[in-house]
Amino acid sequence: MNNSILIKNSTIVNEEKSFVADVLLSDGFIHKIGNIDIKPDYKAIDGTGKHLLPGIIDGQVHFRDPGLTHKGDIYTESKAAIAGGVTSFIDMPNTVPNILTVESLRDKYNIAAKKSLANYSFFLGVNGDNIDEVIKMDTSKFIGVSDDGLYFTKKGNLLADSPEKMEKLFANCNSIIAIHSEKEEIIEANEEAFRKKYGEAIPANLHPIIRSAEGCYEATKRAIDLARKHNARLHILHLTTEAETHLFRNDIPLKEKKITTEVSVHHLWFSDKDYDQLGMLIKWNPAIKTEKDKYGLLKALLDDRIDIITTDHAPHTLQEKQQPYFKSMSGAPMVQHTLNCMLEFYKQGLISLEKVVEKMCHNPATLYSIARRGFIREGYFADLTLVDLNSTWTVTKDNILYKCGWSPLEGTTFQTAIKQTFVNGNLVYDNGTFNETAKGMEITIKPN
Repeated sequence: MNNSILIKNSTIVNEEKSFVADVLLSDGFIHKIGNIDIKPDYKAIDGTGKHLLPGIIDGQVHFRDPGLTHKGDIYTESKAAIAGGVTSFIDMPNTVPNILTVESLRDKYNIAAKKSLANYSFFLGVNGDNIDEVIKMDTSKFIGVSDDGLYFTKKGNLLADSPEKMEKLFANCNSIIAIHSEKEEIIEANEEAFRKKYGEAIPANLHPIIRSAEGCYEATKRAIDLARKHNARLHILHLTTEAETHLFRNDIPLKEKKITTEVSVHHLWFSDKDYDQLGMLIKWNPAIKTEKDKYGLLKALLDDRIDIITTDHAPHTLQEKQQPYFKSMSGAPMVQHTLNCMLEFYKQGLISLEKVVEKMCHNPATLYSIARRGFIREGYFADLTLVDLNSTWTVTKDNILYKCGWSPLEGTTFQTAIKQTFVNGNLVYDNGTFNETAKGMEITIKPN
C-alpha cells in the first residue's frame, strides 16, 4: 500500500485547461482532484506557484539494454528520464541481440522489471529476416512493431527502402507499424559522391546533404501510399523535413487517424547552423536539417499534422561520437532534458503549456492505446511531474545523469526545472534525490 500524497495548490495543466487545484494520490492512482483538506496520514507537498503536468510518455528511446550497456542501460537511462519528468517510455529493438522474437522481447521485459524506475514498453523488431514470422503473429498484443535502428545491424533492414516487404507487412500486420523513413539508394549515392571528394573525413555539416530531404520525402510518401492501399496502421518516426509535414492530415481527430507521425525534440531545437560548433555530437539519422525545416516542423506540430513529441534518446560514448564521419555513431542522449527544451519554447512564446502536454502526454497515450496514463484524471495511474517555470539552471557534466556522461546541450541554460516526479503514486524524484525502492510497471494496452 502506498502512502497517500496530497499535492496542494499547484496549477494543473491537463486536457486544454490550466487551473489551480489539489490532487490526492493513493495506492498508486489519482484518487481525487479538487479542494482537499490535509489529513494527518497524508504526505503534503506544497505546489503553490508550480505547474503539475501528467508524466511524459516518450514514444521512442534507445536505452541499450541488452548488449550495448557500456553506452547506457535501462536503469541509468530511466533514472535520467525520471529527472526529466518522463514517467513512461517505449524502447526500440536495435539492441544486441535485436529484438526479433517473442522470446527476446520477453527477456527485455524481465530486465526492465528489475531495473527500470519508469514505466516501460518495447517494440518488436521487424526486418527482412523475420517478417514472415511477424505476419503470422497476433501483433495486436504488442505496443507495435518497428524497424528503427536495425539498419545499424545489416544493410537492407529499412522497410521504407523495400516496397515488397512493406506491402507484405502492411497487408498482414494488425498493430502499429513504426518505421524509420529514409531511402537508402539516395543516401548511398550521396555517400559515394562525398567520399570521393573528402575520403573518410566528410565534414559533419554535410550530413543533412547526404541523408537528404529528398531521401526522407520519397521514402515517407511511398510508405504512406502503401499504407493507405492496405488500410494499415502506419507511424512515421522522427520526421525531419518541412516537405514531409504536408503528407499528413489534421482534419480528423487522432483517434481516427490510421497514419501518424512524430517529431523528436532535437529536430525542433537544432538546425544545420549548429554543425559547425557541435559537429558529430549532433549527427542523428535522419539528419538535423535547415532552419526552414525546423520551423516547418514546429508549425506542423502546432496545427496537428504532427501528433506527438519524442526524444529518440540514443546514448553513445564520446569516443564513439568523436570519430570520422563514417565511423561516428548516429544519435545522442536527450531524455533528461526534453521537457525543459519544450518549456523553453513555451517561455519564448512559441507553444502553449496545454499544447506541450497534449503532444508529450495525452497524444502518446492515445496513439499507442495506453491504459490509464497520460492524463490527470481520477482513477488513472498517478504519473505526474511538478515543474517550476521560473527556476534557472545550466546543463553541465556534473548534473547529467546519462551513463555516457555527456549531452549536446551542455552549456545550455534553461529557465524551468523539474522539481518532483511521481511514478505510480511514488515520489521517485524529489529536487535532485531519488527513491529507487519502487520500480516502474509494464505499460498495458487498452483492448480493441
